[in-house]
Amino acid sequence: MSRRFFPRLLTACLVLTLGSGTVAASGPAPAGPSASTAPGRAAAPYCYDEPSQPNADLSDLKAAFTSANWMRTLQAMYKRRWPSGEALAIAQARDPYWDQFVNKRSFEGFAESMMVAIHEETHMWDLDPSRTKWDVHIAAWINGNQQALTVPVHGGFPRKEILPLIKDRLTSSMDNTYLRDRTQGEYLLQGVLAELNAGLTGLPAVTVLQEHIKGIGASNARDIAATNLRYLLLYLRVAKDKHPDYWARIKAEPKLRDLVLTQFLRTAYWLEKSAPYTGKLGSRDADKITATNYAPENIAVLEEFTGRKVRLDAQKHCTAE
Repeated sequence: MSRRFFPRLLTACLVLTLGSGTVAASGPAPAGPSASTAPGRAAAPYCYDEPSQPNADLSDLKAAFTSANWMRTLQAMYKRRWPSGEALAIAQARDPYWDQFVNKRSFEGFAESMMVAIHEETHMWDLDPSRTKWDVHIAAWINGNQQALTVPVHGGFPRKEILPLIKDRLTSSMDNTYLRDRTQGEYLLQGVLAELNAGLTGLPAVTVLQEHIKGIGASNARDIAATNLRYLLLYLRVAKDKHPDYWARIKAEPKLRDLVLTQFLRTAYWLEKSAPYTGKLGSRDADKITATNYAPENIAVLEEFTGRKVRLDAQKHCTAE
């Protein structure tokens, strides 16, 4: 992401633009991360979930697809398979930058391009200046029924400060872009959260279309989600260890704690859903990155920050009782 506007948008370096979202945003669902069973009692268990029907028939949409009806096709295919994608497409339907992200030459190319297109349109919605004030508060399109608004981030420190905690080369290509780059490495907490949120829409966008993807255009979708979660967890660790005043400030923000917990569980949810398509939607490194995300020191900082215990068994998209 960059504060400057320039005409050509790239996935690795999104710009802040005037988006065109029209859907009214809502706060966390009543059964969300902070929901409690009764005053004074522990919060109820919370599992991240959202509707999807990855086997819904798209044969008629594929047969009728043309470069002229791509937006109608996009909304129709996600209405059947992933309603959150339809809702985002409706919210962003007037955004003029869709054309830079969408492959209209074939239905297969179209499906493959959805990782980038949905990722970038999520940025466009999130970073609309009516919702986000840079390094002050942020917005996040989570799914069709849940959007986070005015989540305080209180600035932060450059995300490049997490580099000493990365001891492997599993994320080296993304590290070079987001952490070592002279500009990108200076982004604060907003940059970390924005990239994770976009990665968590780009992944389901292609997971539910996987049988139509023939090329390599979505082949790092799982890696992007796992890597950006890594960045968030390491950012929290550096905040606690190196910036205690900042740590205390963000830890006192319920909206931010809820967002962090939701994104952690949401990452687990979609990595599990997409796991059968490793190779097409991600490298085997995605699972290795995920394993490091569940290292005791990362889980400890997550649970301390959010005040919730997370499950480490087969139900990783849930909190523990």
